[in-house]
Amino acid sequence: MQSRSLVGKTALVTGSTSGIGLGIARSLATEGANICLNGFGDLQEIAALRAAIEEEFQVKTIYSNADMTQANQIAEMMTQAQNEFGGVDILVNNAGIQHVAAIEDFPVEKWDAIIAVNLSSAFHTTRLALPSMRAKNWGRIINVASVHGLVASAQKSAYVAAKHGLVGFTKTTALETADSAITCNAICPGFVLTPLVQKQVDARAERDNISNEEAKKSLLSEKQPSGEFVTPEQLGALAVFFCSDAATQIRGVAWNMDGGWVAQ
Repeated sequence: MQSRSLVGKTALVTGSTSGIGLGIARSLATEGANICLNGFGDLQEIAALRAAIEEEFQVKTIYSNADMTQANQIAEMMTQAQNEFGGVDILVNNAGIQHVAAIEDFPVEKWDAIIAVNLSSAFHTTRLALPSMRAKNWGRIINVASVHGLVASAQKSAYVAAKHGLVGFTKTTALETADSAITCNAICPGFVLTPLVQKQVDARAERDNISNEEAKKSLLSEKQPSGEFVTPEQLGALAVFFCSDAATQIRGVAWNMDGGWVAQ
């Protein structure tokens, strides 16, 4: 039997129409939290997704297509959550984009977009969520960073800079809320088989003329000693733990779930 420990809470997860964000949203819904979904996609598919979550977990959902590069749209999304549910109790900053290129070849517009989505959007959601959390004296802010918030890889300057920045922002947020029942922590996944990573797998398979499965093994072997992908469900379980009473004194950590990547 599920404890349903988050009944009466509302969780907003950015970038949650697929991948890691959806896995985390479903895990929080399992515990009874109402869900604010955000992201892009086919509206009919998103409506079906909402209906499935509501039926399976007996929770309420709303959806915002707010563009995480636009501060005004983020504000509208937060107002929507406030109006519908009375504020956000659990904020999961998950939205992210990627571009791979050498620094001297990196398009300026790609740099700006990656910093906006992967870092600045977390500032905007957090500043707007905190007043309601402070009024209730309870809140959980979970920033989905990456192992690239802890270590670097070549060709990923903007992503690495943004994720390192997100880990730093996590620590500052944790310090500013340390005298309250609001906590802020970061999750730092290794390789998860998201659409972003699948593109890397496909490119490797084509480049090396190997099968998709061989490309997956090749990619993992370079960084992730376990040889297995982290799953959205595993990350969701960690997010649920961060929301529990047991995690009350876990503040400002960057918790890597990476198959041993950073241990090397």
